[in-house]
This record gives sequence, C-alpha cells and structure tokens, in this order.
Amino acid sequence: MKINNGSSTTDFILLGFSDQPQLDSIISVVVFIFYIMTLVGNTTIILVTYLDTQLHTPMYFFLSNLSFLDLCYTTSIIPQMLVNIWGPKKSITYGGCVLQFFFALDLGATECLLLAVMAYDRYAAVCQPLHYTVIMHPELCQKMVLTSWLGGLGSALILCSLTMKLPRCGNREVDNFFCEMPALIKMACVYSKVIEIVVFALGVVFLLVPLSLILISYGVITRAVMRIRSAGGWKKVLNTCGSHLTVVTLFYGTAIYIYMKPQDTSSQEQGKFFTLFYTVITPSLNPLIYTLRNNDVKNAVKRTLTLEKCSTRS
Repeated sequence: MKINNGSSTTDFILLGFSDQPQLDSIISVVVFIFYIMTLVGNTTIILVTYLDTQLHTPMYFFLSNLSFLDLCYTTSIIPQMLVNIWGPKKSITYGGCVLQFFFALDLGATECLLLAVMAYDRYAAVCQPLHYTVIMHPELCQKMVLTSWLGGLGSALILCSLTMKLPRCGNREVDNFFCEMPALIKMACVYSKVIEIVVFALGVVFLLVPLSLILISYGVITRAVMRIRSAGGWKKVLNTCGSHLTVVTLFYGTAIYIYMKPQDTSSQEQGKFFTLFYTVITPSLNPLIYTLRNNDVKNAVKRTLTLEKCSTRS
C-alpha cells in the first residue's frame, strides 16, 4: 500500500461541527470551562497525593497516574480544537495531525489498562484486606503502571503507522474536531481489511477485556460487601469503589460505542458528541468524582492548605 505523495506535506482540515456552525460558540465555551476544570482538578490531585504522605498508597498512586494521563490527553486535543473554533482557519499540519492522533491513541489505550489495574487494586483492598500491603507492594504497582503505559504505546504505534499509510487520494478533510482514528480511516480512498481486523482485535484487548475484568472484580467485591455488617464499612467500600465504577462507566461506555460499533451504522454527528464526552467531559469529571466521594482526598487538601498557610505566616 503506497502513501499519497502529496498528502504528507498538505495540511488537513478539521471540520469539527461545521454542519452546525450555530453551536460553535456554545461548544467552545463549554469545552474551555471543562478544560480549565481538568487542569485545576487533576493538577490538584497530583500535587496533593505527592505532598501528603498519608496518600502514599497504591490507590492514590494509580489515581495520580490517571490524573496525569487525563491532563496529557486533553492537552493533546483541546488547545488545537479551540484554536480552530476561534480562528479563521480550521486546519492542522500533517505532522500535528500525526502527533495528535498518536498521543490520543497512546493515552486513551493506557487509560483503558490503568482503569483495569485500579479495579484489581480495589478488589485486593476489599477482598484481601489482611494481605493488601503484601499483594500491592510498590514494585508491583510500578510494574502494573509501566505495563499500562507500554501497552498503550505499542497499540498507538501499530494503529498510527497502519492508518497514516492509507492512501487518501488528495482528501484533506477530517470529519471530526481532532485527528481521531475513525475519521482518518474514513478519509482513505481504499478499503483496508487489515486495519479493520487490527482495530477490532485491539478494541477487544484494550476495551472489552479490561471492562470484563473490571466487571468480574466488582462482582467479587459486591459479594464481599454483602457480608459486611458494619454500616461504616459499607459506606467506605461504596465511596472508594463507587467513584472508580462511575469513571469506568463514563469512559468505557462512550469509547466502546465509537470504536467497537461498525462505522457505517453510526451517525457521524452523533459520534462527534460521544467523542466530545470521553475526550473533554470525562477527564474533567474524574477529579470531582474522586474528591467529592472521598474523604481522604478532601482531608489531604485541607491539610496541605493548612500547612501552606502556616509556612506563609512563618
């Protein structure tokens, strides 16, 4: 399969929501607000988990990695999106498109694996409390996070190289607000069975398998929770596990709809709004979901602010 000679030096046009230009101002304001929320919320979680020694546990180690992922993920998409909405041009360079495509795939796939790792951590905490510190020792936690990052990197390299080699026959219009794989595949002027098979296989590995493991973990957790007679124990388990399960539902639900559903059966405009949800809204909600339902994080924020005030006064 040959690469179109002229396509590698030509800018791409990001159509975004050009079919509904009346929504541009509304979408830009909403996206900007959620992006600020993402920056502030996730940065706060990273700083608090780093500064507060009481949060130096596996759960918050994984949570800080998730926050870092969300920061990088949204930053690879939203600034370019806002520039295109606010500016006269809707273009992105070929190199910029490749980088955006690669990082979005890499970070998205990494998050899929990391959420599964976090579910295992919750399983160990609830179902094996006496052996939790032995099971989730620091070396294992670091290896699990590293595996998630390497897995995401490997999938991104494969899909990015295959997708960008597709001949586009001069087509420059990306029917989305960023360089996402489904939109880039639709730009191709030939049908690739190889890409379809690879996308489906990686979708199973990075979406369906982790989701299945998460559901199994929570099935076991639910059975263990049913045996807890203490109201306080119930509340603590529901707070920690409920937060993670909410994030899983929001992220996997929309991602599976976009990547696992046959492309010719979905509305492109509807797909854009689903993509907007898991690329913009979900990363901004993660800090709220975890902090509002988690007293440990709220107390850590208070302790950190108190220490900061004391050091300033002294």
